[in-house]
Amino acid sequence: MSRPVITIAELATHVDQEVTIRGWVYNWRKKGKLRFIILRDGFGYLQCVVFRPEVDERVWETAVELTQESSVEVTGVVAADDRAQGGFELKVSGLEAIHISPEFPIGKKDHGPDFLLNHRHLWLRSKRQHAIMRVRSELEFAIRDFFQSRDYTLIDSPILTPAACEGTSTLFETEYFGDTAFLSQSGQLYLEPAAAALGKVYCFGPTFRAEKSKTRRHLTEFWMVEPEVAWLRFDGLLDLCEEFLSNIVARVLDRCADDLDRLERDISKLEPTTQRPYPRLDYAEAITKLQELGSDIQFGEDLGGDDETTLTELYDRPLLITRWPADIKAFYMQPDPEDPSRALAVDVLAPEGYGEIIGGSERSDSLEHLERQIAAHELPRESFEWYLDIRRYGSFPHSGYGMGIERCVAWICGISHLREASPYPRLINRLNP
Repeated sequence: MSRPVITIAELATHVDQEVTIRGWVYNWRKKGKLRFIILRDGFGYLQCVVFRPEVDERVWETAVELTQESSVEVTGVVAADDRAQGGFELKVSGLEAIHISPEFPIGKKDHGPDFLLNHRHLWLRSKRQHAIMRVRSELEFAIRDFFQSRDYTLIDSPILTPAACEGTSTLFETEYFGDTAFLSQSGQLYLEPAAAALGKVYCFGPTFRAEKSKTRRHLTEFWMVEPEVAWLRFDGLLDLCEEFLSNIVARVLDRCADDLDRLERDISKLEPTTQRPYPRLDYAEAITKLQELGSDIQFGEDLGGDDETTLTELYDRPLLITRWPADIKAFYMQPDPEDPSRALAVDVLAPEGYGEIIGGSERSDSLEHLERQIAAHELPRESFEWYLDIRRYGSFPHSGYGMGIERCVAWICGISHLREASPYPRLINRLNP
């Protein structure tokens, strides 16, 4: 009978059986006639034990020759061992080196962020980065399942667009067959007409912001999920934000326990997010509270990172700031009927100082209001005629929001900079690898 080729994730179903596993040498150590090889295969980590008296001399010589990140094929018997990482080890009987690696650039010593980012393609192999990417993957599946199970239709919005969505100062411009195009800041403007066709829609893809910012909260390219819902009013939007966050965080806590443990994440800081309701503050209330706590912020100003941190320290779960001054929000937002100088907008702030992770609003359903807003923001009217058609032909109330994946990953994983939340981060001074 041939030996099965399995992954480390499948060990539990092959105890006391001889199997073959393919992977890379994550680490190794020696002790007399023993060689302990820590193997990784992308699915987990496994200690493989080579005992010289019990293997061919060729197998022993190969074990001695191995270096960090050498690729190998290992054969042996799976043994349950509570002392071993993952609860199993492999008693090696066969070992083949597929490729012996030269000295790996990323060793055990500390490396600076520039060095690690220059070697991002190799840094991804570390346990920490491996765990972060697994959390990101599970989060993305949780998001898709959330919307698909609630009868939303996925709409793939374009990356090349003719005009701005969030303001012209953060656009990446490119030549487009003799014309000018821009990399998308958001899929929202394309989702609104889709909501008129399909009711509940969402898009999920890369977006771009040319902000010359070097803060830990900014990337020039990031992934964003954006739902848009016909007939949804502002209060319903706030409920949707809460339902969404509580659902996806619960899913990650349930399915990524080992990865979060590897990241040494204190999950007691995340567990309250799975419980609703969340605290909500009117923007005016938030400004008053900040002033009482010593901030010099004034009504009409946007919240800075320190302001967001100060507010979220008061709560154990995400905080919703609502009804913002219209002047500091996007042109397409519905005015508050009780105070037209305010917009029916919400920012959702993550706990522990991670800042805004969701921004949304009820959308203006008035053609006249949008025409005035486009003029006031000095946007090219001709580029928005198609968008205005949504209000010309069967205008309807609708709402939506956007959430950047990297900020959410950073918060859930407890990491300090977005550069670790993206497989290949794009910063103002970094385009490689």
